Amino acid sequence: MGVKKSVIKVNINCQICKTEVLKAVTKLMDIDEVSVDSEKQTVSVTGLVDPVDVVKQITKVGKVAEVISVGPPTKPESPKKPDDQKPLPPCCNDCQLVAVSYGPYNGGGCSIL
Repeated sequence: MGVKKSVIKVNINCQICKTEVLKAVTKLMDIDEVSVDSEKQTVSVTGLVDPVDVVKQITKVGKVAEVISVGPPTKPESPKKPDDQKPLPPCCNDCQLVAVSYGPYNGGGCSIL
């Protein structure tokens, strides 16, 4: 089993989504390189890692992932300038946390803010 490049489709809507996906994928062993293209909504992983394991790891953070392609790694492209990519918003609706507070039981035990 040799080094391969796997391209995974993932909804990346904001900077938090991107960070969560990167953290999840980099926990796997045998990865040489990981890159995220937020415009194409893809994660590219190069190494000995199984693409099915990458998808499983991404779904653990609540994202839907799908393998688009698996093949030999390509020669490195010229990296995009940071100005070429549209910046991601800091957070999206999928990442919004709902604050829950629990009070003493007096007929209604909790309230959602």
